[in-house]
Order: sequence, then C-alpha cells, then structure tokens
Amino acid sequence: MKKLAMIPAAAIAAMTIAPLSASAEDAVLYGTMNIPYTDFYAAETGDSAGEVDAVTSATKNKALKNGEGELFEGTYNNGTDTILGVVYPVAITQADLDALGTNNYGFTALESQPEAYKNVTVTDGKASFSAVQDAAPETANLGVRLSTETPWGDYLIDLTDQPEGFDTKYRGAILKTADGKAYAMRHEQNIWRGEIAWSSGIKTSEPHGNQLDYRMYEGLMGSTVKEIVLITKAGYITVNTDTYIPVKFASTLTVNNADAGTGSTTFTAEGIPADYQKKYAVAEGFSVTDGTISYTDAKPGSYTLTVSDNGGKYADIIASFVLETDALPVQYKDGKLVKADTATDAEAENFLKNLAKVEVGETAYNASGKGTVKIFDENGAINFDAESRNGKVFADGANGTYTLTVTATGYRNPLTIQIAAQTAETTTSVQTTAQATTTTAKTTTVTNNSNTTNTSPGKSNSAPETGDAGIGVVAALASAAAAAAVLTRRKRSS
Repeated sequence: MKKLAMIPAAAIAAMTIAPLSASAEDAVLYGTMNIPYTDFYAAETGDSAGEVDAVTSATKNKALKNGEGELFEGTYNNGTDTILGVVYPVAITQADLDALGTNNYGFTALESQPEAYKNVTVTDGKASFSAVQDAAPETANLGVRLSTETPWGDYLIDLTDQPEGFDTKYRGAILKTADGKAYAMRHEQNIWRGEIAWSSGIKTSEPHGNQLDYRMYEGLMGSTVKEIVLITKAGYITVNTDTYIPVKFASTLTVNNADAGTGSTTFTAEGIPADYQKKYAVAEGFSVTDGTISYTDAKPGSYTLTVSDNGGKYADIIASFVLETDALPVQYKDGKLVKADTATDAEAENFLKNLAKVEVGETAYNASGKGTVKIFDENGAINFDAESRNGKVFADGANGTYTLTVTATGYRNPLTIQIAAQTAETTTSVQTTAQATTTTAKTTTVTNNSNTTNTSPGKSNSAPETGDAGIGVVAALASAAAAAAVLTRRKRSS
C-alpha cells in the first residue's frame, strides 16, 4: 500500500476555514485538539452515530498506551482507565480560539500545516468540528475477514495485508453500510491492532469483565458493509468491501463426547429460528442427521459441529466435542516421546498433535493454544532448555530429577514420566483417570460473501481427521529411579 503523500501547500491553503487576511483575528491557526468521540464523529457519520461514549477499561494500564507506536496512538484519556477521544490536527481562527477561552480542547499549536485536519468553528462558546479535510484520500486494497466467533463481542473484522506498523495508526474507524448508515468505532472496545469488533446485543460483555456498548451497533446486524473508512493523522483510507453481517441470535448447541473409532454421539440445539435452513458439517468421515453424529475410524481429538443456514440470512452455530480413548500410544525413551510397543506410528503421531498440557513438578504448562510452552517439539523430543514467562521449566536442565505428566486431548489416561538425575534411564507409567464427559456450546457465524470467511482467525470450523490439539495444563513433581521400569495400569473410567 502506498504511503500517503504530503498535501501541496496550495491545496491546503484552498481548504482553510477562510481566506487569510491582514486581521489577526481572521488568521488561521493550525494545531491539535483533544476531541471527544461524539464531537470527533459527528460530521463523519451525520445522525447515524448519535452519542459516542468514552471507553472505560478493566485493564487500566492499556487506556494509557497512547504514545507513538503504542496500542492507542493518538487518543487521550482521563489519566487512569478511560479513553475519552482523539488527538487530531485542527484549523481554527484566532478569534474562535479566543472565544473558547480555557475550554480550548487542549489546543497545541503546530509549526506547519498538517496533511489533514478538521475545521473548527465556534458559536456561543461551543466548538463544532468538520469532517476531515483531506486533499488526497486513499483507497487501500486490504483484505476483509469477518468472524462471528470472537470473545470481544458478536462480530470481528480483521483487516488483512496491512503494512507493518499500520495497525496502530487509526485515529478512528467507520463502517458504512448499503442502507446509507455509518457506525463509529472507538479504541480498545472496537479498534484493536488492525481488528474492528463490536456487539450487536447477543454477547454483551468481554473476557476482562467490560460491558460492551451494543445499542449503537444493533442496526449492523443483517446489513451489508460497503466501506470501511479508517481515519489516520494523514487523512482517510477507505477499504471497499461487500461484507454481509449475518443475523445472530441467542441459542444453545450441545454435543456429547463419545468414544473414538466407529460409532455415534448425540447433540441438542435450542433457540434456532423457524426459518433457519439447517445444514450440518463436521469433518471427513462424519455424517449428521437431526440429533445424531455418526463417524467411521475417527481418531481421538477435538472436533467441531457447525450448523449453518442455507438461506444465508443467519449466522452459523458451532459446538466442540471430543472423541476419546483409553489407549496410550506413546512412551518416553531416550529423551523423546515415541510410539508404544503396541501402537502404530499414526497413533503416536495423533497423540503428539493433540498434546494439551505438561506438568513438571508443581507447575502446569499449556502444550497448545494460548501461552504455549514447547516442552516437547513436534517430533516428541524433550527440550530441557524450555522457558515460560516465569523462567526455566527445568531448573537443573538435563541433569535434574523430574516427574512429568503429559496429557493429550482425546486420551483419558495421561502419561507419567520420571526422569532420574544424571541418567538416561526413566520410568514411565499410565495414570488412569476418571474424566467426565463435557459439552461445549458456542455461537458463531458464517456469511455467503466472497470476501468473508466463516470462522474466527486461526480457527477451523471442522477438525482435521486427526483431531485438533486441545488446551491444557498441570504437572507433577519429580523423584526418579536409576533403572528403567515400565508400570502400566489401565482401568476404564466410569
């Protein structure tokens, strides 16, 4: 994407509030002002946006990150936990600036004319801000990826193919729809690292406990976004798109866990609209009818049932479930997880792909997902130099004594490994556990637009044949043996 060009001085001069005159009061001054969100967006969206609230953060330190290159560059705050609006270049006459007195929005003079700015006029002591005056607005060829499965609200748009560092440059963002409406977005709650998220009233809180302001975005549901207008310090950048925002609704989809291999499981769905034209999908080797999922030769792991609307009006509904086994296809040998004597290479490989947690001593580490610590690599080799954000996983490196408990999604029985100091010999055992069957109900959405994907970033709607790796944690402490012995104790969980 090209860089925004500097606006020629002649073009800027032509766009000033009034022709320059000899009168000092009529002289145009350039500077920056702290503009509240409502005032910042008023001329950009017309009557569409209405009052645009400040954003209060449960993670207070983030609201203060408004320096150059930081999360919310170009915003201003109350000094604690609330982002109040945008710091933006303005043009104002000396007379109007004087009329504001001390309530001058923190006006700070600039040494030269800015590339883009808002005109400020003052009537009866109240300031009004124009739309951005930009002589060279830009159109950017960015990708638009819509997700309806996000913890940050009901919808999330990911702008892909952005230049490095560009995602911190937004001073504002506006979604313009085919019905002529415009929706203003704010930092942190809506604008975050190249993503734009919002609630339309189905999911009304996010993981940090913040309540989401959804009423101003209810009209987005069921509409088609035609333009995403980004406002930077240098002016407008418009992303053209044709993204339908499918209708979401409160629903529950629950799938029961079951045994891997060949068999079936059941599911229930509640709250689906009467005109929802249901279509089911899981993965290759699975078939679905109302209430039943059947499968053949399915490997242990996590899978996803997706219910979509053939009519294209509504969002998808998804739920995850796990196919499980009592078998343990791996053992620890010579510093590596390898196939057990009775297992195949494919079975051992599937276990490694589904690693969920590794416990070392009294500390548990995620083996996949958020906060992953790679204690075992993709080939099963142990890494005695592994580190988490809290420091080394193995305090004494390869010369220590440790007990590890390794758990994989879809495998009821974890593998326990005892590593003795200064010896390659280890003791491994199977821990038989009683693991309750759990169900998961999620809501997500798909759209029928060519520029819209059906899943949240980085997440597939259907699990691979080998099963998706799960998320996990927990570990045990070590005491070791000098000789290798394998103790296997298996008991079917009840």
